[in-house]
Amino acid sequence: MITLKADRYFRRYEDVTPTLLKKENVKLLICDLDNTLRVRREKEPSEELKTWVKNILENGVRIVVVSNNIYKKKTKHFCKILGVPCLAFAKKPYHMGLIKNIEKYGEKSTTVMLGDKITTDVLAARFAGVRAWRVQVRKKIL
Repeated sequence: MITLKADRYFRRYEDVTPTLLKKENVKLLICDLDNTLRVRREKEPSEELKTWVKNILENGVRIVVVSNNIYKKKTKHFCKILGVPCLAFAKKPYHMGLIKNIEKYGEKSTTVMLGDKITTDVLAARFAGVRAWRVQVRKKIL
């Protein structure tokens, strides 16, 4: 039976630190993009996000973005600035995008899917057989 409950919950992606990833033996972090790493439709990564990604990568954890965003060119541009590979229009909870990236960059036992939605991100992680970590929906701070 598949559970829709995430393995861990965080307020924001910034709460996922290199120290935590090392403690949890995470070597591949598959991230959702919209409402997880950025407010939907942000065109450029924030300095905060760039710093977080750089920190994670420098600590030996690979990051891959797997997004349901249909605008492939814009998603790829955003991820190129971050220096991470991405898959746009992944059709989560369909899990083949996760599986392809796990086969290319890691293994299931050391992979985590980080996202904001139960019905897409958590479910895709469950279908792929990896841990699911969930963050609150990212909203623009006024």
